[in-house]
Amino acid sequence: MAQHVEPVELTVTVAALPDRAFDLFQARFGDWWPSDYTFNGADGGAPAFIGIGGAEGELCTELGPHGFRVDWGRTLTFHAGAHLVFLWQIAPDSTPQPNPDLASIVEVRFAPAGAATAVTLTHRAFERHGEGAEDYRAEMVSEYGWPLLLERYRAFVAANP
Repeated sequence: MAQHVEPVELTVTVAALPDRAFDLFQARFGDWWPSDYTFNGADGGAPAFIGIGGAEGELCTELGPHGFRVDWGRTLTFHAGAHLVFLWQIAPDSTPQPNPDLASIVEVRFAPAGAATAVTLTHRAFERHGEGAEDYRAEMVSEYGWPLLLERYRAFVAANP
């Protein structure tokens, strides 16, 4: 296993109270997640469904046309309106990683901020991905990684009060 790799931690403030912000992040994940960042979207299509499991132990899944399915994570913590943790079972080469011991971890916290919510995303344990962990972290913190994804989420919340 690679040496410890610093986590990515980003905070975005969204124009919704925590319960709504959480729901739009988790239950409506497929509405704001870009289709070109999905396994099916790499071929120019949109998945029929992509989502984060809605309870501890549930799978994070993508369903595509013609019965295509890939499980890309598992929900570890689910406290509606407050806290969500899931395994990120996507390898540095963007292929599914079936072994949960080789997956990094994404934690999302939702904290009241007046009439808004501060959403803090921490992507950690990159070293569990092995070789390429540092480069993977760099990719996830780049303008094409979590900053882009969180901006899409923020805009989706603004459009869905």
